Amino acid sequence: MKRLMVFIVLILAVMLQVYVQEANAASPKAGEITNKKAEVKGQDDLSTLSGKVVETMDSGGYTYVNLQKNGKKIWVAVPQMKVTVGQEISFAPGMVMNEFKSNSLNRTFDAIVFSSGVAGQESKASVPKPSEGKQTETKKVKVEKSSGPNAYTVAELHEKSAALDKKNIVVKGQVVKVSQGIMGKNWVHIQDGSGDSSKGSNNIVATTQDLPSVGDVVTAKGTLYKDKDFGSGYKYAVIVEEASIKK
Repeated sequence: MKRLMVFIVLILAVMLQVYVQEANAASPKAGEITNKKAEVKGQDDLSTLSGKVVETMDSGGYTYVNLQKNGKKIWVAVPQMKVTVGQEISFAPGMVMNEFKSNSLNRTFDAIVFSSGVAGQESKASVPKPSEGKQTETKKVKVEKSSGPNAYTVAELHEKSAALDKKNIVVKGQVVKVSQGIMGKNWVHIQDGSGDSSKGSNNIVATTQDLPSVGDVVTAKGTLYKDKDFGSGYKYAVIVEEASIKK
């Protein structure tokens, strides 16, 4: 009887070992799951943003397009345009943003590519261009310079950008343009009457979570960056990042 019991225990042990081996072989390891998620979020190969439109929506002046190709999907954001579900389309390469929250849609995308538009066609950039501030000047702006050791006029920020790179600054001026909810930020164009409009030194852009209105006279406090590159060929000679903007 004892021999029979021992034999049964041995058989069960062998069966259990085989079951565990097969389960391990069929299931991906923890590291493999992590790597797969990173690949989906990272979207390393962005040379061809093409496929069939399976979902699209317009919000905040932009068109969000969910492309599908070879069983894979990717979200692309472009300046607002007409796109229909089922359409085959290709977009220009752009900058990837992981865990991007769209305030206008109240939605977070695991990964989204900001593209300038349809491949081979000129389109408004998904990141506001430095020159946009010039065309908003409809009347003469005149705002007195703020006080304090870190206070500068708009023209001074351009003139002293090399010395002020990555330094905290304060600038006071009038809001002439606001681009809302792009890459999780609001892009505020400020002018104070100083600088040369033909050179673009009359306008400074500040990225912020605050949302002033066009026409407001505000004081912006933030970090100045020289030659800031946001990718896709769009660069700012001077920009103020992570600013707090108060009336």
